[in-house]
Amino acid sequence: MKVKSHKLPRALAALLHDIFMAGLSFVIALSLRLGSEALPHVTNHLIPAWFLFIAVCGSVFWATGLYRGIWRYASMNDLAAIVKAVTIAVMIYVPIAFLTTRAVDIPRSSVIINWFVLVFLLGAPRMAYRVFKDRGLRHLLERSRHLRVPVLVVGTGDAAEVFIREMARDRDGAYDVLGVVDDRGTRVGRSIHEVPVLGHINDLEKIVNSLTLRDGRRPRRIILAKSLEREAMQALLGLAEQLDLHIDRMPRLTDFRINAEGAASGGIEVRPIAIEDLLGRSQAKLDRASMRQLIANRRVMITGAGGSIGSELVRQIAAFGPSRLILFDNAEHLLYSIDLEISEKYPQMSQRTVLGDVRDAVRLNVTMAEERPELLFHAAALKHVPMVEANPIEGVLTNVIGTRNTADACRKHGVGAMVLISTDKAINPPNVMGATKRLAESYCQALDIAGRAGSGTRYVTVRFGNVLGSTGSVVPLFTRQLESGGPLTVTHPDMTRYFMTIREAVELVLQASVLGANAPSEEAGKIYVLDMGKPIKIEDLARQMIRLGGLRPEKDIKIVYTGLRPGEKLYEELFHELEPLVETSHPSLHLASPRTTNLELLSRSLDDLNTSAAARDHATVAQQLQRLVPEYRKAATQSEDAVVVAL
Repeated sequence: MKVKSHKLPRALAALLHDIFMAGLSFVIALSLRLGSEALPHVTNHLIPAWFLFIAVCGSVFWATGLYRGIWRYASMNDLAAIVKAVTIAVMIYVPIAFLTTRAVDIPRSSVIINWFVLVFLLGAPRMAYRVFKDRGLRHLLERSRHLRVPVLVVGTGDAAEVFIREMARDRDGAYDVLGVVDDRGTRVGRSIHEVPVLGHINDLEKIVNSLTLRDGRRPRRIILAKSLEREAMQALLGLAEQLDLHIDRMPRLTDFRINAEGAASGGIEVRPIAIEDLLGRSQAKLDRASMRQLIANRRVMITGAGGSIGSELVRQIAAFGPSRLILFDNAEHLLYSIDLEISEKYPQMSQRTVLGDVRDAVRLNVTMAEERPELLFHAAALKHVPMVEANPIEGVLTNVIGTRNTADACRKHGVGAMVLISTDKAINPPNVMGATKRLAESYCQALDIAGRAGSGTRYVTVRFGNVLGSTGSVVPLFTRQLESGGPLTVTHPDMTRYFMTIREAVELVLQASVLGANAPSEEAGKIYVLDMGKPIKIEDLARQMIRLGGLRPEKDIKIVYTGLRPGEKLYEELFHELEPLVETSHPSLHLASPRTTNLELLSRSLDDLNTSAAARDHATVAQQLQRLVPEYRKAATQSEDAVVVAL
């Protein structure tokens, strides 16, 4: 479906502005030549010449497309176009004026003055608008240069302008921008630095064919200069595959710096689009000032600091300037890697790495007694569903007992707030991993309710789905299978999952931490749930990853269905049917209100569970899990039935 273009009102306004300036320049030029006192005596004789000049200028401006330039990106290219258009208009006007009126009462020098005045009146507003938008002059002195690889740019915003300007600036640039494709259709027919906006994204095939027929220069690549919605991104990928075009994307504008001359430091290096680009998630608005206020100049501890979520937490927390950063993990190499990374990036930051296990309550308490953290993020967990299903005792000891150890240590040592990283698999869990995470949620909920009565530790639980690229995600598996030539293994053609990027998930975890740490007492025990968007079919994800690798699904790489594994569900849920959904002040965060448990009763039950797990009594542990998480028994039975049906 084509989007209706709204370019005419803007273009018409620009054209009317230019025509008005043409008429004004005629009057100003005569005033400068004859003086303000003499001008009224010749006005009546000059009115026909005045209208003639306006008509000629309007026609030339229309023919040369002067009005199509986007003022937001005005530059020397636009000034050159203005000089060209004014020169043509004056050269056409002079002979016509002589043939029609013999140029009576028109001083010859006024024509030359008019040329200068009109160039100024057309150029100054454009440049002033650009200076106003950019708050400076650094982007104006730019010229076009010949580039090499013919490309189309998708998007008409700031990123597209930066890319086009940089390619024009760089004599050794790799790309020749043939045109711009507008994803919204509002700027079709206009131009950015003399590069035309050729059409809507739906017209991509027509645009490519017309460029090929017109000058024989067929685009070879598409440069994506903005994020697209998931459906639009998938449609673009399909069109690119059909037209044999490779898709690259620009980095985010925040990923590179603009130097004093207005150029991107180190140039702009486009990158192949990644699977994250296919999510089509709009950037969430974040209250970074509140995040900084929560973290800056405070002692912050992260358990599971070497994992995919934990390490990203470390990176983003470090950027907010804590007074002390304590990294706690039992994975030696991962802990070493994140410690080295942060040490190199923030050499002045005070930090400590602690090799320890959350199962070891003594190690946790000694560390907290020494460091006295004010804020703790608990990301340590076992999260591979099949692995925990095969090793349930380990899942209980880490996810349940490890969380209890951490939560109790926080309360004992006066930690202001503990943030528990949970998962959507805790909802109606058919597997041990989900059941253990639900128990961890329950314990932190009970502690939070008990602590709100006084000034104790606040416990903030954040629940979300799969994150792309994490150790528990299917994406690394597909990547390895692609590298080995396939096939890609999908458990079931109807399986869906929620996905978001690690970066976005952690950003929203920090945002939830701000809300939770300052939440009123009536929100005690509630769980923050991230808005994961729409679920994605794993089969579609596999096909898109094959296409991103430049291959064809089922032809170059096969997709094989292996059937549901024990503990797996076809569909994940973010809320239990009995959890009332409550909106928060942030549109990407919701509050779930799951049932709560008496802290004293739950503590005794966890003592029994810990004793059974330590004794390696699998049968008793399974019974206790089913008793403590009633939905686990029901969901497990349903999952077994689903496996039978799938097979």
